[in-house]
Amino acid sequence: MTTTLTTTNHDRDIAGLKYVYPVVSRRAGGLSIGINFNTNNACNWRCLYCQVPDLTRGSAPELDFDLIADELRFFLNDVLHGDFYERFKIDPENRVIKDIAISGNGEPTSVNGFAQAVSLIGSIASELKIFPESRFVLITNGSLIHQKKVQSGLAVLNSFGGEVWFKFDSATKAGRELFNDTGQSVKKSLENIGISSNLCRTTLQTCVFDYAGQGHSQKEKQAYLAALNQLKDTTSVDKVLLYMLARPSMQPEAPLLKALPFDELNAFAEAIRLLGFDVSVSC
Repeated sequence: MTTTLTTTNHDRDIAGLKYVYPVVSRRAGGLSIGINFNTNNACNWRCLYCQVPDLTRGSAPELDFDLIADELRFFLNDVLHGDFYERFKIDPENRVIKDIAISGNGEPTSVNGFAQAVSLIGSIASELKIFPESRFVLITNGSLIHQKKVQSGLAVLNSFGGEVWFKFDSATKAGRELFNDTGQSVKKSLENIGISSNLCRTTLQTCVFDYAGQGHSQKEKQAYLAALNQLKDTTSVDKVLLYMLARPSMQPEAPLLKALPFDELNAFAEAIRLLGFDVSVSC
């Protein structure tokens, strides 16, 4: 059966591979090739909007580096020289590799051999001429960036011209506990953003949504803007990727979540721009 790949279908198994999966990404604006280190559906956070089924607390399992290399070579060759786009009925305007993204079903920086994995992916993509035309992206909650092994991986990512998309949904203790189910402090997250931006180009990615009819509160907005003011003065971060819910959450709180009105999202984006940040909005 032929499958149509769309922005709402992020099935990690759609290509029949263990680590590599394709996404037509609304944020990237074309084909994003995902690398899923967390094949055990384990993460150290549990975001309310997470689309991973059977999410568990934990770290990524040990990687099979040979299999990652084989799958990535096979998949990239299929996209570049095969009939991938036709098989998956991808619209002509999306038939371009926008990025290779280390992402998947949990926090990827929790994996052993993180720097080695980044180097392997970057080397293969460079060999096949994907880089530097396409981006190399790490999508992370940033909670482990204070660790030396993760910093080594960011240095490797930077050597390939890569970038970090750092999750930062809330700048309040209550918001982080509710939205991301994490006890890591705002202070620690801001410190890790600073470390990340010193090692590699870093963009903040922020999901805003309505939880239980409460909307996006003024307290949350003001705390977030205050945090950005701090980052503006202490880091090189100057970009924010603001997005809303697009696909159903697989978490128990899913019925309590809904997208904010687009006008409200745009108003928040404009407030961020007034601080001097480049803001992209996707819904």
